[in-house]
Amino acid sequence: MLESALLVLGGYLLGSIPTAYLVGRWLGKLDLRTYGSGTVSGSMIYEHVARWAVVPVGLFDMAKAAFPAWLALQLDLGMPTAAAAGLAAVSGHNWPVYLRFTGGRGLGTFMGMLLPIFPWGFPWMLFFLAVGWRLGDSAPWALVGMVTLPLLSALIEGPDVVLPAAAAMLLLTLGKRLEANRRPLPPPGDPERRRVILRRLLLDRDIASHEDWIRRRPDEPPPEE
Repeated sequence: MLESALLVLGGYLLGSIPTAYLVGRWLGKLDLRTYGSGTVSGSMIYEHVARWAVVPVGLFDMAKAAFPAWLALQLDLGMPTAAAAGLAAVSGHNWPVYLRFTGGRGLGTFMGMLLPIFPWGFPWMLFFLAVGWRLGDSAPWALVGMVTLPLLSALIEGPDVVLPAAAAMLLLTLGKRLEANRRPLPPPGDPERRRVILRRLLLDRDIASHEDWIRRRPDEPPPEE
């Protein structure tokens, strides 16, 4: 129990390393939390810093969860502990203690967790992200990938832990989208409030236009509907 608890805690602290934030500071001299979607993520590195930098950022973010999950299996702590350590890394990525809990969305980190636990889940999620990228918006397709991941596992007799892990990841994703790094919602009674909540949950943004959302800059006024 102690080993498992320490590994889960270590997973959270490792996941909290704000890779994209650090690269944004080093290469672009900017705070990613004030650009685009406001997420500390590879996608904002791609849009606002340097497109090539998304590769090392993405690889490190995946490794943050892959390593503790792999280590749990090497220590014979079992699949549940491996999944818990990986999900702790996702939680750290989403709510990093080093950035006062303002982080990313954890999708790449979750995909890294899948590599040692359920390797077929990685190309499965990658497929849905590619579809979303091709259609111009990956946010709803990421949800489709998470929801259908247990079906893939059942079809090919994957580990039982995939279902609770995917469910937990879905809850973490929706919770982070709604919380949105503490970005305020329209006040109660404003008819826009419900629309913003639905957009956050399904599209991971506050406005209708995906392009306007991801390209926002701190020196520009908020884009109009």
